[in-house]
Amino acid sequence: MAETGTAKASTSGGFKRWIERYPFLPALGILIILLALNGIFSPNSLSYRSLTGLISTYLALIMLAIAQTYVIFAGDIDLSAGAVVSLVNVVIIVLMEKMGGGGLAVFAALGIGVLTGLVCGLINGIVVAGLRLQAIVATFATSIFFTGFALWVMPVAGTPAPALFWRTYGSKLLGLPFVFYVLAALAILLFVISRTRLALQLLSVGDDAQAAYQTGLPVTPIRIKGYLLCGLFSALAAFCVTGDTASGDPLVGGKMTLFSVAAVVLGGSALAGGWGTVVGSLLGALTIGLINSLVFFIGTPSEWQNFVQGLAILVVLMAGILVGRRARA
Repeated sequence: MAETGTAKASTSGGFKRWIERYPFLPALGILIILLALNGIFSPNSLSYRSLTGLISTYLALIMLAIAQTYVIFAGDIDLSAGAVVSLVNVVIIVLMEKMGGGGLAVFAALGIGVLTGLVCGLINGIVVAGLRLQAIVATFATSIFFTGFALWVMPVAGTPAPALFWRTYGSKLLGLPFVFYVLAALAILLFVISRTRLALQLLSVGDDAQAAYQTGLPVTPIRIKGYLLCGLFSALAAFCVTGDTASGDPLVGGKMTLFSVAAVVLGGSALAGGWGTVVGSLLGALTIGLINSLVFFIGTPSEWQNFVQGLAILVVLMAGILVGRRARA
C-alpha cells in the first residue's frame, strides 16, 4: 500500500511539474482532440488547404489573444483591445485610400497603424497603472472612446482595402502561403520580447505586486509596458483583419475582445495574473476556431449555432481550468 501511495504521489508530482513548466499542455491536448473531431465529421478539414484557411481566418484572434496575454500576466485586463483593432483597421484603410493605394502608401499606413495601437496602449497604461483606476472599468471606458473615434474616421463600413494589400495577404510566396511568413515573423517577435525578460516581470507583478515592488521592480512602468505590447499586437491583429476582409469596418473588432480573453484562459493563463504562457494563448485562439468549425461540420441549425458555440467554449474552459487548478494545487 505504501508503494502504491508513493507511486501515485510521484505521478501527481510529475504531472504538476510538467504543467508548471509547460502551462499550455492542457490547451494543446484539447486542440488535438478538436482536430480529431473535425477530421471525423469533415475529413477535408484536415487538408493542407483547410488548415491554412483556418490559420488565415483566426490569425487576427491569435494576435489579439497574445495582446491580451501580456496585460493579464500582470493581473490587468484590456476590454478596449477589440476597439483598438477597429480603430487601426479604419485608420489604415482611409490612409491607404488617400495616399493612392501603392506600395509606399501601404507601408506608410501600416506604420501609422502601429503608432495608433501604441498610443492607445499608452493611454490605457497611464489610465490604469498611472492613475490607478480599475482596469476593467477604465478600459471599458476607453473602448467606447476608441470606438467613437473609429466611427468618426469611417462612419459607414465598406470602404475597400487596396488590392495590393489584400492580395498580398492571401497570396503565396515561394510556394508557401503568406500567412505562414506572418507566423514566422510573429515567432521571431515573441522570441525577441522574451529575451527582454518583460514577460517574467509582468508575471512577477501579477503574482504579487507588493512583493515585486519591494524587490525593486518598477511596477507602474512594467504595467504600462504591458499595455503598450497589447496596443502593438492589437494593431497587428487589425492588419490581419484588414487582409482577411479586404475592407474597413469601425465595429469589426467588437466581438473579438471577449474571444481574446477566452483564448487566454483556454491557453492556461490565470485571469488573476502571475501564471500563463503566450504559446497557450495562441493555442487557445486556434481552439476557438476549431470549435466554431466543428459546430458547423456537425450540421448545427443556424439558429442554434451561437448557443452551441458558447456551450462548447464553456465546457472546454471548465476542462482547462480544472486541469490547471489541479496542477497548481
